Amino acid sequence: MAVEMNALNITAATIGFFHTLLGPDHYLPFVMIAWARKWSGLKTMMVTFLCGIGHVGSSVVLGLAGVAIGIAVNKLQWFESVRGNLAAWLMIGFGVAYLVWGLRSAYRNRPHKHIHFHIPGVEHEHIHDHHSEHVHIHDHPEKVNITPWVLFIIFALGPCEPLIPLVMYPAAKNDMFGMFMVAAVFAVVTICTMLMVVAFGQRGVKLLSFSSMQRYSHAIAGASILMCGLAIQFMGL
Repeated sequence: MAVEMNALNITAATIGFFHTLLGPDHYLPFVMIAWARKWSGLKTMMVTFLCGIGHVGSSVVLGLAGVAIGIAVNKLQWFESVRGNLAAWLMIGFGVAYLVWGLRSAYRNRPHKHIHFHIPGVEHEHIHDHHSEHVHIHDHPEKVNITPWVLFIIFALGPCEPLIPLVMYPAAKNDMFGMFMVAAVFAVVTICTMLMVVAFGQRGVKLLSFSSMQRYSHAIAGASILMCGLAIQFMGL
């Protein structure tokens, strides 16, 4: 039994790692929104961690509840599929809304010029944009920042499809400790992988020169979230 559990734990860790790494929806939204909103590394890690807890925790709770009341695996997987569809459409909707808002923000902050007359016949002009020159007016911190909460809701609804079968296997052998261990290994590896990839991604974006694209940062972030949602819904990522 010990050999079987060791193999199952290794399987849970491997699946958790590659499931996260191969799913850009697990990290790309955090990297792009952190860049657009100029989040610190600490805030980005905190938001990613909480969303990871919601993402894995909801499937863990569902799996353990299913074991406790004897729900069949296929029924739990059907429910996970329904949750996955809902989460994908929410991510698509959020991406569209953020993209539209980002384009509107970019249009409002487009560079424009002012012409000044000092004495008759003498004039000069200067070009500026309100995004860079009037940060205190246009880029003040939001009183209520709902973006992290929207991300949390989406990730809490989004299922970890491989987890249910992994939890059910030791449960079928009436090994409660093994069941909790498999769930814990999968959760820890998944969340740590999310944090690692987001940290590297945020660092990479900072190293690259995107200053000329900063005005479109929110629109780019929205487009990235939209693409992730479409990939989940129509490509099964």
